[in-house]
Amino acid sequence: MSLDCKKNKTLSKISKILLPVLALCWMMVIFWFSAAPAPESSEMSYTVGLQIGKIAVADFDAWTTEEQNAFAEKIEYPIRKMAHATEYAILGMLVSGTAYAYGICGKKAIRYAWIWAAFYAATDEFHQLFVPGRSGQIRDVILDSAGAAVGILILCRVGRVRQRVARKK
Repeated sequence: MSLDCKKNKTLSKISKILLPVLALCWMMVIFWFSAAPAPESSEMSYTVGLQIGKIAVADFDAWTTEEQNAFAEKIEYPIRKMAHATEYAILGMLVSGTAYAYGICGKKAIRYAWIWAAFYAATDEFHQLFVPGRSGQIRDVILDSAGAAVGILILCRVGRVRQRVARKK
């Protein structure tokens, strides 16, 4: 992150408490989603697929139930994978923010946040080995780690924009 994390003491005091708590809470949310047995997880993704159809497809309500179900089933897998990436993008942002709050800056903060999120992704996939109908997948660790990287890079970009705006004032 390009902001000087050692200068903003007020942000740091609040962030030193808030960001790690938020990161831990988010890790519990991820754990909760991963603890759902396969049928429950699929049903959640399927329901989201139906909602996406209602929002994104103009005449979705005019479709037959079979067509709606086929649509939801077709996009269930991509929805699950996007959910994985999004969960870890958020985790990457929270861990990156935590590193920043504790004075870990720049590339070191990026590495720290990404390694932490990737490690958690690996432990999450291991956890899924013990959930009925679920399996731990290396490709999901890769996807989760990529999601974390995207989240961290988004946060870095926001930090750079904020820094440029602050310099202009």
